[in-house]
Amino acid sequence: MQFKNPEILWALLLLIIPILIHLLQLRRFKITTFTNVKMLQKVVSESRKSRSLKKWLLLATRLLLFAFLIMAFAQPYFAKSTAFVTKDTVIYLDNSFSMQAKKESVTLLESAVQDLLKSAPNDKNINLFTNNANFDNTTLKEIRNNLLSLPFSGNQLTLPEIQLKAQSLYNNAENTLKNLIVISDFQQHQNQKWCDSVQNKNTYFVKMEPNKMANSAIDSVYIAENTGETITLSATLSTINATDNIPVAIYNGEKLISKTSAVFNETNSAKIAFTINTNDPVKGKIVIEDNGLDYDNTFYFSIHKREKINVLLIAEKEENTFLSRIYTDEEFKLTKSTIANLNYSDLEKQNIIVLNELIEIPITLQQALNSFSSTGGTLVLIPNDQGKTQNYNTFLKTFGSTFSSKKSSQEITTISFDHPLYEHVFDRKVSNFQYPTVTNYFSLESGLPNILSYADGAPFLVGRKGVYFFTSALSGSYSNFKNSPLVVPTFYKMGVESLKQDELYTTIGTTNTTDIAVELSKDEVLKITKDDYEFIPLQQPFLNKVSLTFIDNPREDGNYLITSKNKILKSISFNYPRKESNLVYANLDELTNIIQEDSLTDLFQDLEKDNRVNELWKWFVILALLFALIEIGIQKYMK
Repeated sequence: MQFKNPEILWALLLLIIPILIHLLQLRRFKITTFTNVKMLQKVVSESRKSRSLKKWLLLATRLLLFAFLIMAFAQPYFAKSTAFVTKDTVIYLDNSFSMQAKKESVTLLESAVQDLLKSAPNDKNINLFTNNANFDNTTLKEIRNNLLSLPFSGNQLTLPEIQLKAQSLYNNAENTLKNLIVISDFQQHQNQKWCDSVQNKNTYFVKMEPNKMANSAIDSVYIAENTGETITLSATLSTINATDNIPVAIYNGEKLISKTSAVFNETNSAKIAFTINTNDPVKGKIVIEDNGLDYDNTFYFSIHKREKINVLLIAEKEENTFLSRIYTDEEFKLTKSTIANLNYSDLEKQNIIVLNELIEIPITLQQALNSFSSTGGTLVLIPNDQGKTQNYNTFLKTFGSTFSSKKSSQEITTISFDHPLYEHVFDRKVSNFQYPTVTNYFSLESGLPNILSYADGAPFLVGRKGVYFFTSALSGSYSNFKNSPLVVPTFYKMGVESLKQDELYTTIGTTNTTDIAVELSKDEVLKITKDDYEFIPLQQPFLNKVSLTFIDNPREDGNYLITSKNKILKSISFNYPRKESNLVYANLDELTNIIQEDSLTDLFQDLEKDNRVNELWKWFVILALLFALIEIGIQKYMK
């Protein structure tokens, strides 16, 4: 028991006064003579016993009366040690897509919001944050409407991110008890590391669980076959539980193209195929219906005529080359020119220029190529075995590279699998293959990363996006690299990377770049629009293209339009990542320094108990009145 006014308890010392009065019996006696005292002695003896008992009872009741009154004014109460400590409460409410799972006919997010508004105090200041929104220093009453209309988010914070975010929202006041309430379904893919060493802090985890584990999703879409006039489009689907066939529909805009059913196999996956005419651009979407999450039931994609990539091959003389078999008419527009007949005005129209074994690079061409490279064009240099080293170096120094003395025969043994040029080319790292060879090569000093290397570690091919240098001639007997399986992916990727065209779709939340073959005037920008939503992506204009980079926007999936001065150039599609489709949840028992609660109702009831103060002064007043009545009764009825 504790007291609000403990100093009043000093008044209990005053109770010694009535005790002294009763014990000392401060009163005068008058002597009266009687002729016969025998009967009087008996009466006096009985009277003294009665008065003595009454006296002690009155003393006890008065002492208790005053003691309870003093205790009442001291205001006693029962409470936990944390009841009067200042609380700083931060709440994390998970609004990720996995919270679309159903619980009693509503989503987990809706259930969490309803329980929070019903159970938590509406008038106490809190800090609440979701995956994409903050509500600082507010009350639930003030943000009630915001919570009831809270949208789902494709972003999902990990446990360490939640911890860091909460830490930034706490105030820095001393002697404050920090409470962090985490409301989530705690999906398994989250980083489960929870290391909390902050003192005076309680962390409560409230796990939201669906009634039924059920969900089917469209995972990916890809082109299985392209005949030029038609495209066979394949889609892969997955489910987390055995299910009957589900209906699948494909649309171009809002026009239904086809309907089918997905049949899941023993691995809970399915594949479906559609054939689409490519005469017109397609702003497509594939839609399924299931009883699980909603966000992964629609998959957007765009198909339009691909721009041909302009390739210029500059050589000493006209001749057939292996590059003609790589840069075919289906994807590329290959132009061949001799150095003597080169039209310099054609350079700026190209996406990639290959200098194929020129003995010497004229200064005028060097200047034009430097300008071409600086405006986003891709350069490939294949040296001539009889090439002039000093002339080459005049050109190479611009790119931080120089040729030196020649060396003799070497095998090409090392592939830099992590280089962006070979991204998505190899399924696995190959350590044993038929090594191409060269008979002579230039020693190269360069700051560009190696792509292919000789057995001694010297580079055969170096470069990064936009600039690639070989150190050996590839024609005739100088090298058999052109007969190697590496030649096609190497030169093909150089070509397609020079104009990075739209994929079928882009995944939201990842950094993606696409090139639009358009020439913009000064201060003109490309915009991305969808209905009433519009944003300007990061963009870098070049002579014959604009590179668009998507990082933070858009945040919503769908088919968008790329526009210039309100003119539609093409469509581009964005989809949410499918990482939340698999409803597997974390085992919270593996985490330390947390308190698990079965529900928000139980949590806030426990917090209310911790904060509750049971005041006892009313009971002490009642007891004081009771002993006052007892004293009156003793005075009136006891003789």
